[in-house]
Parts: sequence; structure tokens; C-alpha cells
Amino acid sequence: MGSRRGPSRKEGSAKTAVGDQISQSIESTSNLVQLMLQSSPAQAEVMKLPRSLLAKTATIKNTEVTLEQMPGVISSLDAHIDNGLQSVPQLRTATQLLSNIESCQLEPLKAQLADEVPEIVKNPGKTG
Repeated sequence: MGSRRGPSRKEGSAKTAVGDQISQSIESTSNLVQLMLQSSPAQAEVMKLPRSLLAKTATIKNTEVTLEQMPGVISSLDAHIDNGLQSVPQLRTATQLLSNIESCQLEPLKAQLADEVPEIVKNPGKTG
């Protein structure tokens, strides 16, 4: 596997697009707040909005970090799924082997029980 030099062009463009959308949303919200301040009779309520938005800054930052980590997480998950799928034939073989071992061990016990159960029924006070 080659070493990673940094985000791929696709990852970079996705990050840029998300960053642009967040910036545009913030700008639109700011413009909306300004319009509401100029025209709203309930200016006291409108004044609380910027503080509410600032309270969400940590969430926005966490979302950014999560978005940055997603390509690596998806890649890792994909690799684990590939490894799991490659293991299916070995798991089938192991399951069949365990089933055969179980059958080989149970057959003598079944025969022994078949012999002992009638004897126990005939003589309930005696133990083998």
C-alpha cells in the first residue's frame, strides 16, 4: 500500500463544498437577523438569535472534524468488510469441520444412552 500524501482531490473538493455551504448559511442567517432587527416589533427576541448561533459553534466545529474523518472511516470499514468477505470460505470449512467433530463425538454417546436408558427404566434404583 502506498503512503497517503494528503487528502485526495475528491476529498478536498467535498470539504470545500461543505465549507462553502456552511459559510453561505452563516452569511444568510446573519443577513436574515439584520433584516429582522430592522423590521421586527419583537427585537428583544431577535437580539437573542446571534447568541444562540454562537452557542452552536462547538457543534459546527465537531461536525467539521467528523466530516474530515469520514473518508478514513469509510475506507477502513471497506477494508474490514473485504477481509470479512475473503474469510467466508475458511469459515465454512471450519464450521463443517466442527460439525463433523460434533457428529463423531455424539454418535458413541447416543449409542451408549440407547443402551443405558432401557436398563435404567427396568431397574430405577440401580445406577451404572
